[in-house]
Amino acid sequence: MEEFREAPKIPVVVVLDNIRSAYNVGAVFRTADAFRVEMLYLCGRTCVPPHVEIYKTALGAEDSVEWKHYPDIVLCISELKAKGYIPVGIEQTDSSIALQEFRPEKGARYALLLGNEVDGVTLEALNACDVVLEIPQEGTKHSLNISVAAGVVIWEFFRRFL
Repeated sequence: MEEFREAPKIPVVVVLDNIRSAYNVGAVFRTADAFRVEMLYLCGRTCVPPHVEIYKTALGAEDSVEWKHYPDIVLCISELKAKGYIPVGIEQTDSSIALQEFRPEKGARYALLLGNEVDGVTLEALNACDVVLEIPQEGTKHSLNISVAAGVVIWEFFRRFL
């Protein structure tokens, strides 16, 4: 565990805002561990460890991935910007960029924001973002489970920073 904590990470943090399902939170912990994300920020009413449902899906990643809770998403984004992170909303909007078209800048650090399972990323949080990305979809639902969306986006950033 200590070796993992000391290992180099990709220049990405993940911000979860008002995630209803602790299972989804646990799954994102596990994905963050798999792809060496720097840290998770759990905002609003997002469930935090210790929690049995997080444990069931995180499988110990809640201990290997650093995390912090913020009651307010806008405060979290503001502090991340002050630390030099570029806030990136993951949401379908009129001005969002397709994930595969986005090219992370060398030397830049990113904060990936994912929102509530039903309502998505709030307008207030989107307005604080420098970029909004969406995962192109061809099915009839045009939405993904939050943990699946996180996995797709984190993988895309991970592979570009390899």
